[in-house]
Amino acid sequence: MKPILPPTADDMVALAEEAMGAIPDELRQYAEGVPVFVEEFPDDEICAEMDLESPFDILGLYSGLPFGEQFSGAVVDRPDMIFLFRRPILDYWCETGEDLRHVVRHVLIHEIGHHFGLSDEDMERIEEESSGD
Repeated sequence: MKPILPPTADDMVALAEEAMGAIPDELRQYAEGVPVFVEEFPDDEICAEMDLESPFDILGLYSGLPFGEQFSGAVVDRPDMIFLFRRPILDYWCETGEDLRHVVRHVLIHEIGHHFGLSDEDMERIEEESSGD
């Protein structure tokens, strides 16, 4: 029997690109041109800043100037980026049995949505519209 290998970082990037294509325009417009990076775990700085008990406590992060501050003249020290944390996502996937594509899409929708101030209800509606099920 051939061993089953977990998705690589490149596999996760491909899933993220596929998921971005399925997200409705009303949300995708906010993240147009924002690169998605896959890291194994959040770094120590993110864990400390977010007061995480474990690096498995976060699946993704939208890093950048909060939407309300983008037009305030605040100095931008780095571009917006979306991070997906591979090991926590894979752990969640194994624990829940959800389709990995759904997990990645969910993380992307929530990271973009929270960054741009959407409500949980808005994000749930967007997820339902983009589920393709």
